[in-house]
Amino acid sequence: MKQLTFRLKSGQLLKEEIERRTKNIKAGVLLSIVGGLENAVLRMAGSEPDNQIVKELSGPLEIVSGTGTISKDGCHIHVSLSNQKGYVLGGHLKDGCKVKSTAEIVIGLFEDISYKRVYDDNTGFKELETE
Repeated sequence: MKQLTFRLKSGQLLKEEIERRTKNIKAGVLLSIVGGLENAVLRMAGSEPDNQIVKELSGPLEIVSGTGTISKDGCHIHVSLSNQKGYVLGGHLKDGCKVKSTAEIVIGLFEDISYKRVYDDNTGFKELETE
């Protein structure tokens, strides 16, 4: 397994930058993500495609964990964030999360498989399939 490591700076958009920097990756996994956010946009658990529960959070926020699958066909990333009081909230990472100070990202790259996202009638979302 190879790796891709990069750092985002203040003002950059987290998910959008991850997708931009992995646009040619056939299959990867988010191994580590640490840093801070000015704001966050998360889809909550149990959301249906036509009735998504999305929360917009104001920072400062710390990224305390993250995991996901990554490919040129799209990313599926979940994060947990803490606020200044130490309360933690997590969910599906959406566009529009602005980095505060820094975000360090490490992605493991697989060369023997390809991930793709295909619409699933049962879930209403594009879901992971392998080639």
